[in-house]
Amino acid sequence: MSTSTANERISIPFPVRLPLTSALAFACGSALGASQGGLVAGLRFRAENAHRFPTDQVGWYLYHKSKNYHAVLGAAKEGIKMGGKMAIWAGVYAYLEEGVDRYRGAVMTWWGWDGSRTSKDAISSTLAGLATGGAFAVWGRFPAPTAVRMATLGAKAGLGYGILQDLVGLARGRSVGIVELVKAFLR
Repeated sequence: MSTSTANERISIPFPVRLPLTSALAFACGSALGASQGGLVAGLRFRAENAHRFPTDQVGWYLYHKSKNYHAVLGAAKEGIKMGGKMAIWAGVYAYLEEGVDRYRGAVMTWWGWDGSRTSKDAISSTLAGLATGGAFAVWGRFPAPTAVRMATLGAKAGLGYGILQDLVGLARGRSVGIVELVKAFLR
């Protein structure tokens, strides 16, 4: 492991991590959107053609062929749409996480601590998840109770993801901010 990536989250530098995060989110979103879009498009085709069912075997063959075509087209459209949304929001999360890491590192350095090594931990991930959940709630124009629930869910997801990153970092020998902070206070 090189020294430039040793202190990065999961040992991947941010310029690589951001497009990788967005690409993985696009793949997951596309799969979810395609499954939902195909189902809805197939049901919509059945509803739109319920008044004129075929009467012979060739008619039924063409009916199902057309229904499957509409389902595949609906799956592709919804998959791209959902994948794009998930890629954007995952990119926002990764960008906010890096921004919080850098801000906390600058503040820690200003206080006289080694902020470059210890600012990348689950706290930054939790704050980024909270901000992303809140931004999603504002973007979706949710009512206040739902917005609070979305922000809380974002914070919980960020905490879980941050703890997972910290465990991977500890396994690879990276110093984690929370662990270093607890060690400093226990001395």
